[in-house]
Amino acid sequence: MLRRLLGVVALICAGIAVPAAAHADNPIVQTVYTADPAPLVHNGRVYLYTGHDEDNSTYFTMKEWRVYSSADMVNWTDHGSPMSLTTFSWASANAWAGQVVARNGKFYWYVPVTNRATGRMAIGVGVATSPTGPFTDAIGRPLAENGEIDPTVFIDDDGQAYLYWGNPNLWYVRLNPDMISYTGAVTRIPLTTSGFGTRTGNTARPTLYEEGPWVHKRNGLYYNVFAAKCCSEFIGYSTAPGPTGPWTYRGTVMPTQGSSFTNHAGVIDFKGSSYFFYHNGALPGGGGYTRSVAVERFSYNADGTIPTITMTTGGAPQNGTLDPYVRQEAETIAWSTGVETERASDGGMNVGYVDNGDYIKVKGVAFGSGATSFTARVASATAGGRIELRLGSPTGTLAGTCTAPATGGWQTWTTVSCPVSGATGSRDLYLRFTGGSGYLFNVDWWRFA
Repeated sequence: MLRRLLGVVALICAGIAVPAAAHADNPIVQTVYTADPAPLVHNGRVYLYTGHDEDNSTYFTMKEWRVYSSADMVNWTDHGSPMSLTTFSWASANAWAGQVVARNGKFYWYVPVTNRATGRMAIGVGVATSPTGPFTDAIGRPLAENGEIDPTVFIDDDGQAYLYWGNPNLWYVRLNPDMISYTGAVTRIPLTTSGFGTRTGNTARPTLYEEGPWVHKRNGLYYNVFAAKCCSEFIGYSTAPGPTGPWTYRGTVMPTQGSSFTNHAGVIDFKGSSYFFYHNGALPGGGGYTRSVAVERFSYNADGTIPTITMTTGGAPQNGTLDPYVRQEAETIAWSTGVETERASDGGMNVGYVDNGDYIKVKGVAFGSGATSFTARVASATAGGRIELRLGSPTGTLAGTCTAPATGGWQTWTTVSCPVSGATGSRDLYLRFTGGSGYLFNVDWWRFA
C-alpha cells in the first residue's frame, strides 16, 4: 500500500510539472512506516533502530523492529528486521519503542512488549554481536515489569548504566555491568512541576511528562528529552546535575506538529554535529498509527539549552559523500518511489517490487574525475527491464543505461555492466527503472568504475 501511495504522489507531481529533484529527504525511510527512532553512533556510522507500523494500521500494530545505518546522515542502508516479537518466546504483542546500546563487544536492545503470562507490558532485552543483528533473547524472561513502556539506557562516564522507562510514571534502575541484570530497587523519579513542567486540565497527571524518555549527557549536564502532554504530543526536556536528578524543566524542543498525535525523540552527536530524530505522519497514508522517522541537524545554544526545532521536509544536510567506486547496496537510499526491500538469498537485503518509472535517489555521489562503467547485481522472474542512470533528477542527464535480463527467478542473480559518460564531480544519482508492466527485476548491489 505504501509503495502504491508513493507512486501516485510521484505521478501527481509529474502531472503538475513539479520537478522531481525537489523531493526532500525527510522522512528518511520511504519503503515502510517507521516510528520511535533510537540512533546509535558506532564505528563511524549511525545505526537507527525503529519500530515498524503496519500498513493501514488503526492502532499501534507493531510486530517487529528494524534497523538502518548511514555514514553521511542522508543515504540510509536498510538492514531489515533483526528482531521481532517471536524473538521473545514469552511475549505476545506490541513491539513498541526501544533503544540499543553497545557494551562488552555486544549490542543490547531494550524493548517493551506484552508478557503473555501476565498481560502487562514488560521490558525485554535482545543481544547481538553486530549492530545489525540478528538479536536473540538475552535472558529468556522480562528484565523488568511494572506495566509501563519506552525503555532508554544511558551509560555514564564512570561506567554505570541506567535503564529508564515509564508512562504514566518515570522509573529507573542501575544496570549491572553485564547489562542484563540490575542491583537495587526499581526507583520512581518524582514527577514534579518544577522538574517536568506544568500540565493543565488533567489533575491525574499534573506534569508535562508523558512517555518516551531519552537521557544523554553533554558537558557534565544530564538531559532528559521526552514526549510531553498527550495528545497531541510535543517534545520537551529537563536537565539535571546527575543521572537521577534533581530535574529542572527547560521547555519545548519540538512543538506539536506533523500529522501524528505521538512523537518520540533520539539525540546524538556525529561527525562534529548534533542531530535530533523524531517521527511524524508525513508519508502518503501517514498518521498517528502509520508514522515515519525523520531527522534534523541542530546546534546547542551557548548556555547548553536546546533550541526549538521544527520539522522539515529537507532534513539534515549531508555529512560526507558517497563513494560509488566500492560496492553499494541497492537498499542504500536517500529517497525512493515505489520500491520495497526484502531479504536476499545471498544474504542482506535487496530492492524489489520494481515497477516501470520507480526510482532510487542516492545523494552526494563523489564521481570525481569521472566514471566509465556501471555494474549491478540483478534478478528477474519476468522479462526484466532497464536501469537508467540519471544525474540530478529522475529525468536528468542520462549517464548510462544497463539492461537487467530475465534470469529465471527473483533470487537468481546475475551481474550486468554498461558504459557510463558524463558522471563527474559530486552529483545526486537517480537509478530509474524502466520496462514493461508488472514487476521488472530485483537489484542487490551496484558499483561504478
